[in-house]
Amino acid sequence: MKVGTRVRRIGNSLGIIIPKEEADKGKIKEGDVVEIELIRRIDLKEMFGSVKFRKTAQELKDEMRREWGD
Repeated sequence: MKVGTRVRRIGNSLGIIIPKEEADKGKIKEGDVVEIELIRRIDLKEMFGSVKFRKTAQELKDEMRREWGD
């Protein structure tokens, strides 16, 4: 089962909420012990500027145009 959810503050801790429909599908009930795999989804705004290129954007565009064979 794969479920997308948001991390929320619960007191001094962080927690996740399993939607009722998904809990019903997986027959999960209060008190059950479950195993989760955490995969953080990165926001594209957060990634902006983190990748460095050897060439400028203009050089990359010029190179692509040459390969198109205008």
